[in-house]
Amino acid sequence: MSPSQPVTSQRLGAPVADHVATHTPRAVATWLLVCCLLVFLMIVVGGVTRLTHSGLSITEWQPIVGTLPPPSAADWDAAFAKYRATPEYQQVNEGMTLAEFKGIFWWEYFHRLLGRAIGVVFALPLAWFVVRRRIPPGYGGPLVAVLLLGGLQGAMGWYMVQSGLVDDPRVSQFRLTAHLALAFVIFAAMFWIALSLLFPKRAQVDDAEGRSARRWSFGIVGLVFAMVVTGGFVAGLRAGFAYNTFPLMNGALVPTEILMLDPWWKNLFWNMATVQFVHRLGAWLLFFLVPLLWWKLRRAPSLPARAEKGGNALLAMLLLQIALGIATLVHVVPLPLAALHQAGAVALFALALNVAHGLR
Repeated sequence: MSPSQPVTSQRLGAPVADHVATHTPRAVATWLLVCCLLVFLMIVVGGVTRLTHSGLSITEWQPIVGTLPPPSAADWDAAFAKYRATPEYQQVNEGMTLAEFKGIFWWEYFHRLLGRAIGVVFALPLAWFVVRRRIPPGYGGPLVAVLLLGGLQGAMGWYMVQSGLVDDPRVSQFRLTAHLALAFVIFAAMFWIALSLLFPKRAQVDDAEGRSARRWSFGIVGLVFAMVVTGGFVAGLRAGFAYNTFPLMNGALVPTEILMLDPWWKNLFWNMATVQFVHRLGAWLLFFLVPLLWWKLRRAPSLPARAEKGGNALLAMLLLQIALGIATLVHVVPLPLAALHQAGAVALFALALNVAHGLR
């Protein structure tokens, strides 16, 4: 039975059955879009947590007990004492006061609390939909997979934090990037399922230009995701605090330092110059390729209007995101601009997914 077919029951009359059949996919989609909004907020808060150097302020992973902040002055002193025993305090923040510690603690606490909230907001309605048999056919497996990915994401977050509670008080750029990329995967899965429920009809693309636009749209999704991955390495290596000029990198189009490590492939993961250069290169590719996709969407006669309108929004968001990236770089990563740039990455990814979904 497809989501658009009526649900029958011996106890329900036809009008009620039709109401359930029509509104259940929409209700599931609305719930998933709310979860997407929360993941969007989680990604932005995660970026702020990183930029304020708050991520290592909570030294334990307590999924249940850690839901509540320290309730008394003695508990605050105990939490601060644990932080003072970390390399970050001893090497970076020695002399920090309790009030200053609370300032970074609350960002990390809110980040973790939001993660728990997303788990509850996803799991409880999912259980309700399952018990009431309101999950449209074919969507049960993907939704359970998203739930499992969410659990994995929580573990990945703590695995990332652990990498900074050692001699070098910086989280691994590999673990940070994996944590960020997995958040985008979860967002994409929920967003795609929601769109499939809201727009179950597939596009009928019979001409060569339409098929080309379809391939390009999925390619753009992949490229935007690749930009997210390279952005994770930029953040993990703090490469945004170097080469703060545009379009040249301190006077050079291609800085000589990009191949200073041996073997060469290490530069892709440990060299700030190379990581930032690759991230810039991805932005330039999008700058040229997204307008080409936009042109293909306008030329193909058989594409749905939703895809063409989505292309307009995608192009506009790309220009805004590039402007935010340049401003963040040349102003040496101020917190408001950096947070907007991270938010823009999610918005750009969502708009690329929307165009690809419209052409599926």
